Amino acid sequence: MEQMLNRVPIGALTDFPERLGKTVTVGQKEIAVFKLSNGRIKAIENKCPHRGGVLADGMVSGEHVFCPMHDWKISVVDGKVQAPDEGCVQTFRTEIEDGQVYILVKD
Repeated sequence: MEQMLNRVPIGALTDFPERLGKTVTVGQKEIAVFKLSNGRIKAIENKCPHRGGVLADGMVSGEHVFCPMHDWKISVVDGKVQAPDEGCVQTFRTEIEDGQVYILVKD
């Protein structure tokens, strides 16, 4: 049986600065949320798979964030670490409605 997704409000669109990460906590999950230069909102697990670096503190370039600890390049679209490094972080769907940002998480 498929789990339902909860639609959790995480702030107004204006709360998210462009090309900077923001940490939000939903239940037990710490999530890094980014507003890309194209205005899209992306959300990923806030922990680099390498050494646990806080991804919300990383530099954003295009659709990637660079881990502040060891500069690993991670896609904010699919969560994949870019070669030559390996790994993946969980991604979360987001929605924007009436200027409010929502994140979709499993129950």
